[in-house]
Amino acid sequence: MTLADRYPLLHMPTHWAWGGLDVRFSTELPLDGLVTNVHVVCFVGDEIVLCRDDRDVWLVPGGTREGGESVDECVGRELREEAGARPVGPIRWLGAHHATSNRLAPYREWQPHPHKAWLWCTADVVLDSAPTNPDDAERILEVRTFPVAEAMCRAGTDGGHMTELVALAVEFHRPGFRLDPARSPGRPFDRGQDPR
Repeated sequence: MTLADRYPLLHMPTHWAWGGLDVRFSTELPLDGLVTNVHVVCFVGDEIVLCRDDRDVWLVPGGTREGGESVDECVGRELREEAGARPVGPIRWLGAHHATSNRLAPYREWQPHPHKAWLWCTADVVLDSAPTNPDDAERILEVRTFPVAEAMCRAGTDGGHMTELVALAVEFHRPGFRLDPARSPGRPFDRGQDPR
């Protein structure tokens, strides 16, 4: 049985109307230059970190990559901004939503267009400060850790596919898990390496 069979909602091609994006999830890793957004399923022990915003949606922390920012720098900044967290181990690839925009211009001028990718990662973190909540970001009202089953349920408030994405992250985050040793999404991100 394939991952797509086990996680059908996550792998179903769809349209994200809010961003004008046609997307498909895959564990095929994107080129660094296509990554516009990075999100991290964060673990504190066996529990998962979620952030509740002012819409009462429980989010996996992450967001838009700044111009010239590495994936690791984006992860560090977004974790501080949304979760008051910092990684205490490697950032591990999980997969990506490969996207094609139907907009005339990119969301930010330095971003690739029309093709881009939303990178999903896992990491062990420590929660050691309050979210910084910059003016141009979501308003985070609460950060909590949850047991896996409850985290999956709450993550569904951000879209049905998020329940399956959290479940897949738990599977990928297990010690020693490897989908394909030659191009495993479980290896630490290396900016100098073409993941294809």
